[in-house]
Amino acid sequence: MKLPASTFTHEALARFDEAIRKEWIITNGLGGYASSTILDINTRKYHGLLVAAFHPPSDRRVCLEKLDEEVNVGNSVYPLGASEFQNGIFPQGYGFLREFTMSPFPKHFCTVQNVDVEKSVFMPFERNAVIVLYRILNRSSDEVKIRVFPYVNFRHFHSVTDKWKGPAEPLQKTDSSKNSISLSMPKTTLIMNAIGGPYSIRGKWVEDIYYREEAARGESCLDDWYQSGFFEFKIEAGRTENFAVTAVADKDEETAQKLMTEMPITIYDLMGMYERERARREAFLARFYGMRVGLLPTDWLSQIVLASDAFVVKSAVAGEKSVIAGYHWFECWGRDAFVSLPGLLLVTGRFEDARKVFLVFTKHCKHGLIPNFVPDRAGEPVYNSVDASLWFLNAVLQYLKYTGDFEFVKKQLWNVMKSIVDSHVTGTIFGIHVDKDGLLCHGPQLTWMDATVDGVPVTPRVGKAVEIQALWYNGLRIIELVARKLEESSEADKYSQAAEKARASFAKFWNAERGCLFDVVDNSKIDSSMRPNQIFAAALDFCMIDREMAEKVVDIVQRDLLTPCGLRTLAKSDSKYAGVYAGDRRNRDRAYHNGTVWPWLLGPFVKAFLKTKGYSDFRLDFALKNFLLPLFTRSVSGVGLGTVNEIFDGDAPYASRGCVAQAWSVAEPLRAYVEDVRQIKPKFEKEVLTV
Repeated sequence: MKLPASTFTHEALARFDEAIRKEWIITNGLGGYASSTILDINTRKYHGLLVAAFHPPSDRRVCLEKLDEEVNVGNSVYPLGASEFQNGIFPQGYGFLREFTMSPFPKHFCTVQNVDVEKSVFMPFERNAVIVLYRILNRSSDEVKIRVFPYVNFRHFHSVTDKWKGPAEPLQKTDSSKNSISLSMPKTTLIMNAIGGPYSIRGKWVEDIYYREEAARGESCLDDWYQSGFFEFKIEAGRTENFAVTAVADKDEETAQKLMTEMPITIYDLMGMYERERARREAFLARFYGMRVGLLPTDWLSQIVLASDAFVVKSAVAGEKSVIAGYHWFECWGRDAFVSLPGLLLVTGRFEDARKVFLVFTKHCKHGLIPNFVPDRAGEPVYNSVDASLWFLNAVLQYLKYTGDFEFVKKQLWNVMKSIVDSHVTGTIFGIHVDKDGLLCHGPQLTWMDATVDGVPVTPRVGKAVEIQALWYNGLRIIELVARKLEESSEADKYSQAAEKARASFAKFWNAERGCLFDVVDNSKIDSSMRPNQIFAAALDFCMIDREMAEKVVDIVQRDLLTPCGLRTLAKSDSKYAGVYAGDRRNRDRAYHNGTVWPWLLGPFVKAFLKTKGYSDFRLDFALKNFLLPLFTRSVSGVGLGTVNEIFDGDAPYASRGCVAQAWSVAEPLRAYVEDVRQIKPKFEKEVLTV
């Protein structure tokens, strides 16, 4: 199966202002990653050549910032690296770049004085390690020396380093026989090994590296790196040589040493590992297309499918899998996990991984709630969400549609499902309870629109939010369906009656004047803000509104909120609308759900559009060309290469913002393309929905 590619020529790379914004990221299946820009200039504190997850998928540490090269020809020295400082970029080695390609790993091609330098980066699967392969063609008449300078750090990926405040200079230990260097600090050991050349210690600090993206976000933007020395490689005139640098990291030196012993020690074997990593991705694509007869491979679809794999990660606990909500900075969020699960794991046929994700979150179910956030081992799960548990119920239905596996649901999920619904009926924390009208009440800042400024919710949405009622009704019908399948008739009847009561009461959400749904209904007031949340009432498998109402909802959402990148979170006509997501955290949080565009909402929108308009060939083609292709084709060659950003500005030209790779931004549009546009339905859908 051919892997897709994104390639940038010298002309594209020379357009600095465009090129500096394009970022690549590769992941290791543990939550760790390598990431930078196509110019090899780190513009975020989250960038790094080895960002290791010390307690997978959490406790991510920037261990190796980058490797910079210089070419020595005769008496001349040509630096190929580049770093940004507040007063400019030095050196400016990106000027020697003649091509960058991502397929599926980043590869830089440089030429200087008849010397061609090819640099490829990849990460071994489920290892906190990175390998950089070099291929040098010396077309000059002189011997050439290539020096590779590692820049290291020992910090949490949310922080920056100030050498004057610590840490102290790392302890370096070399092994000349193996061309390796070990740098140790408290709680971190980084080991690097070169194949093809010796290492020289010349440790020094490089101060005040400037991160332009962090400066734009109002975050800490100055960092100190430690340049530990350099590896040196010699290439005779007219020769082509290959060499490599391997880096591993862990909390303690013994474990890091063990990890390094597992790495190949010859160029041949390292290249073999590179090919195995390529083959793993080729096999992943082949399985995806093989499951779907008639679905032809295209570059943009292959990139999106490959992107889905980055978010599914192995946990430190044996046998567990989880979902990273987004790179670079998000961790494991319950809401994001279960919104994303159908697109990441069911559409791609990863049913065993789906079961593992279910089990991770059911283990933490408390107060009848699936946790909204599962932090690293130092913290307790956080339950401040009214919808994470309802998205969990929806994900169970989607899992059944793909697998028909009621046995797993009965044994592993059924008690949790009942606990969720029963706790919501009787009342649980954060004011979550079923009101006397059968609809679900909740406190402020519990829906997905949960940003705050100075501790005050920007969109509190307290009372009864529209998508919460849609998810609640959908959840009641799901648990009724499972109860009937398990022959628990009295339970099924109870859930059915609750669903009917909620459906009858939902009529109060209809805004007859505008022909749409109110966003929030409270006992004392009604919020008629034009937001995309109403689309769920038309998109879920079990809906409370009829087709005529649903079509009106789709039409007004399309008219007022649709952009080429997703749905706006607020109509432009609203006085609270903020069309640009920029500035410090307070300004960004004000805009986050008040106009900012979210790509993941295209998933439910496309589903609702086709449910109401019909599935004629014309409609399917229209949905693809007008709703999904603009996002997919823009994203895979945009800011986050081969993946989809978290958010975009609400105003044209819809600049990419937030995380460069977001799980539900990939998952929901991918699911909508396969299930809704291409009409490749889950195998057991009809059987399950007719229970």
